[in-house]
Order: sequence, then structure tokens, then C-alpha cells
Amino acid sequence: MIRGEPASTPLWRTAMLVSAIVLVVFHLGLIFSGLVPNLVSRPVHLALALPWIFLFAGGPVVQRITGALFCAAGVAACFWVALNQSMLSDQYGFLEGDLQLVIAIVLLITVLEGARRAIGWPLPIVAALALAYGLFGQHIPGEFGHSGTPTASFLGTLTIAEGGIWGSLTGVSVNVVAIFVIFGAVLNAGEAGQGFMNVAAAAAGRLKGGAAKVSVLSSALFGSISGSASANVASTGAITLPAMTKLGYPKRLAGAVEAVASSGGQIMPPLMGAGAFVMVELTRVPYTQIMAAALLPAVLYFFAVWVGINAYARRFDLAAIDQGDQPSLKQVLITSAFFMVPFLVLLHGMFVVRYTPQYAACLAILAGFVLLFFNASGTFDAGQILRRMESAVLTAARQVSVIAAIIVCASIIIGVLAITGLGVKITSLILSGSGGYLWPSLFLTALACLFLGMEVPTTAAYVICVSVAGPALIQQGLEPLQAHLFVFWFALISTITPPVCGAVFIAAGMVGENWLKVAMTAMALGVGLYVIPLAMIANPAVIELAATPFAAVIAAAKIGVGLALVSFGLIGFKMPWQKLLATLAGLVVIFVGGGLL
Repeated sequence: MIRGEPASTPLWRTAMLVSAIVLVVFHLGLIFSGLVPNLVSRPVHLALALPWIFLFAGGPVVQRITGALFCAAGVAACFWVALNQSMLSDQYGFLEGDLQLVIAIVLLITVLEGARRAIGWPLPIVAALALAYGLFGQHIPGEFGHSGTPTASFLGTLTIAEGGIWGSLTGVSVNVVAIFVIFGAVLNAGEAGQGFMNVAAAAAGRLKGGAAKVSVLSSALFGSISGSASANVASTGAITLPAMTKLGYPKRLAGAVEAVASSGGQIMPPLMGAGAFVMVELTRVPYTQIMAAALLPAVLYFFAVWVGINAYARRFDLAAIDQGDQPSLKQVLITSAFFMVPFLVLLHGMFVVRYTPQYAACLAILAGFVLLFFNASGTFDAGQILRRMESAVLTAARQVSVIAAIIVCASIIIGVLAITGLGVKITSLILSGSGGYLWPSLFLTALACLFLGMEVPTTAAYVICVSVAGPALIQQGLEPLQAHLFVFWFALISTITPPVCGAVFIAAGMVGENWLKVAMTAMALGVGLYVIPLAMIANPAVIELAATPFAAVIAAAKIGVGLALVSFGLIGFKMPWQKLLATLAGLVVIFVGGGLL
């Protein structure tokens, strides 16, 4: 923090801490307090997030002044909606009077500006274009115009009813995503991260290419709770990247391993970041079923990465981690408890007692909170405990607020699609453009996911793409869960695919290598990210682990053999004809006999 900024003063720090505690307590309280009206809980959720977007983010003086104005106006508008929810529920989304019109405009502008400050221009630009279409689309000639909606009804549906920024997607952010973000923040504030690293080092450190394999395992474990490829790179990479370079790994390979491994965290159960819970809302498929469907594809992804690392280890003679740098069994057992205990509480709550995921997560948060009082050395350090608690609530508040900014802004787009019928028209366009064939529809959808994912976070790219392309894929015969998993995976590939590849940029910067070299290596190492979504379509049994476990395992084995051929073919061979033959053989194994060939 730059000296002299407000965040550097004790008073400002206290304000941040109080704000963070209120945000965390509010979201945990919602789970234990019973039913709270949606037009109360969702506006308050946004009101508590706005200070973290506009006030506590720092920046130049002008930005802080305008941020304070946006924050004050936005918080006031949110609390006005919450306080008047009984009256507003009787208006059925129709604005009455100038005050309500002003409230609606303030809310929409605040949401757009909040998303811009949180993640940049692309998502709010798309949302602003959607708003413009809703307001003026009746003037567009042809089938892509709409019949027009009264302004009071259009803006009211988006801002004072549950069809826009207070819609079901925001409900997911309030009731589920926020809880699991708090869970991750509590785990990371303690020694769970070191526990992940120690378990991974004990499992793979002695193997050839061990440092790279430790990165894969630790990133899979850590990424399943962080839900962010960039956060995963920055955290686990701080340990794995120096370890790999110290052992003589080429820098481009070290950066690529970390970027690819970290990207896989968002597809690894049990948490899968925010995407899994958004998928629950959009598909109405139970969370446990989504987790079971995602498990084998995620394992196949990391298997393909593992095969690729073995191929690189063979080429570069990559060493294992030195015996002296590997954790002892005692260290592994002690530190692993810091993540195993909360995870066991979570899984017991969901699968044995059958609580809702968010209620089980609250119990896991309490277990993780208790563990903040302990450390691996067995000493009691009051200062350390307070720092951990502070870190947990501050990190949780920042992450909850950023996700809220993303989801509420994306909800504008979803609301406009529903009000104007534009989603149905885009679906028709995809169907006609693909000639009614599944393959071209998959290609068009994947391309849209790639381009959109380059500019907005994975969850937002997934929500937007599946809203417009999902119905088209389902109309062409895909099961809803198939279509959603396909879109979600392709929304993720932008983390390692140029020209905008966030995980690669961070890893390349940390290791001091040209980002394009890291990206090219990452694309070869992470080839499963491109192949597995199509393999899920060609071999649908692989996502039916809960219903038909034997068939799912057989399908996974078939895909695994093909992936091994593709991955080793791209990396392990030097001659182009060898690469081509192995890759083609792998693709034949995966797709022949499936639904695509």
C-alpha cells in the first residue's frame, strides 16, 4: 500500500476490518436464521460488497472520491429496496413515481461501474449493450428487434423485482458462493495451504519430475477451494516455481506447469469455485450430482497433465525433489489435519447427515476457525491467531465482493435476455448457422466461450455463453448437464490460451520468462482442457458416475488411453510425423464409437 493512502491509517484499517466482519457475519447468519425475503438479503449483500469495490480498493484521489459517491448512492439505493420490499413485491416490477425511477437508474449505473472497477471494461460493456437493446431494441428492423417494453416495466423488472439484478443468480452469490468463499478464506488463513503442499510433496516429490508433479497435486487440492486460476498460481506458485527452477527445469516449463495445474482447480470437485453452484441454479441438478459428473473429467485432465510432465521429464531429465527438501511424515500428518478436518466436516455434513451444501460449509467454517488457534509447531501465539482471523475476514470480504460485482452485472444480461426474448433469437441463429448439426454448434459455442473468457472471469463467461448457446445445444440432443459442463470447460480455456491468458501471464512474470513461450508449452501440457469437453459429448457415460459407475469408469479409461497418446504424442516425440500419428491415434480412441464420429 502506498504511504499516505487511507488504507495505511489505523482508522481506515479498522473500518475495513469492521466492514469485513459485518459482511462475513451477515452471510453466515443468513444460513442459520431461516428464511429472509430475497428483496432483503440480496440488496443487503450488494450493499455490503460495494465498499470493497469503491472505497477499500485504493487508487488515485479522484478515483477514491468518485468511489465514495458511487458507494454512498449504491448503498442507499440497496437499503431503500430492502426496507421497502413489502411494498415493492406488490408492484410486480413496475416502477411508480420519479423516486423509484431514480433508484433504478442509480442501481444499474452503480452495478455497471462496480463491475468495471472490479474486473475491467468487457463485462459491463456487454451489460450496457444489453440494457440499450432492451430500451431501444424495438427500433431494430427484422427478427432481431423486439416489440418494446414500457420503460417503467423494463427498468423495474431489473431493479425492484426478482427478475434482474436481484434474480436467482444473485441468490446463488448470496446463499452459496459467499459461504464457500468464506470457507476457502478461513482455510487459507491457517496452515491448510502448507498442508496441501506437504501432502503433494510426500506423494510425488520423490518421482522423476517430482517438483512439477507436486505443483499439479497441490494446485488440484488448493484450486478446488480457491476457484481462481490466478489466485492459485500466485499462492502455490510462490512455492513450486522456485522449487522447479532450482532443480534446473526450463523456465517456460515451470511456468506452464503451474498455469496448467492451477487452471484445473476450477474443474476439480468438491468445490469447483463458484461455477458449480451457479450450475446448480441454472440446471436445477443437485450439487452432489454435478460433483459426481465433474469428478472423472477432472481426474482425466490432471492425468493428461501428469503424462505430459513424464514426457518432459524424459526429454529434459528432470530431477526429483532433494530428500532434504521433502517434508517428514510427521509434518505431513500434522499439517494435513488443517485441511482434512474441515473437508471431512463438509463432506460428512453433505453426504452423511445430508445438510444443504451451504449449511455443511458453515459447519466446516467453524471447524476451520477453531483450527486457526493452532499451528504445526504446537505453540500458542496470540498475535498469530489475531493475524489469521484478520486475514480470513479481509480476504473473504474482498473475494465475496468481487464475485458479487461479477454476478450482479451478469444478472443484468440474463434479465434482458429473458425480458426481450433475445436469448431465444440467438439460439435460433446458432441452430440455423450450424445447419442443425451438433458439431458446428459445439464449435461456435466453444469459440464464443474462448473469446468471452479472454475478457471476463470464467463464471461470468460461462453464465453468458450458456444462457445464449445452452438452449441450442440442448435442442440438438444434449442433456442439460452435458451442455453446461461443455460450456463451463471451454469458458476456462482462456486461462492458458493466447492472446489473453491470465494464469500464464502471472506464472510467466513470477518465473521471469517470455509469456508466449510459457503459453505455447501450457497449451501442449493442458491439451486435456481442449479435448475432454468434446470427449464428454462423445462419451456421455463419463459424467454419469452416480447413475452408472461401471460404465463411467470404462468410458474414463477409454478417454484416458486416448489422452495419454495425445499428450505424449505432442510432447514426447520430436519428429512431426510421430506427433501427428500419436495424436490422431489418441483422438480415434477417444471419439470413434462415441457420439461425434
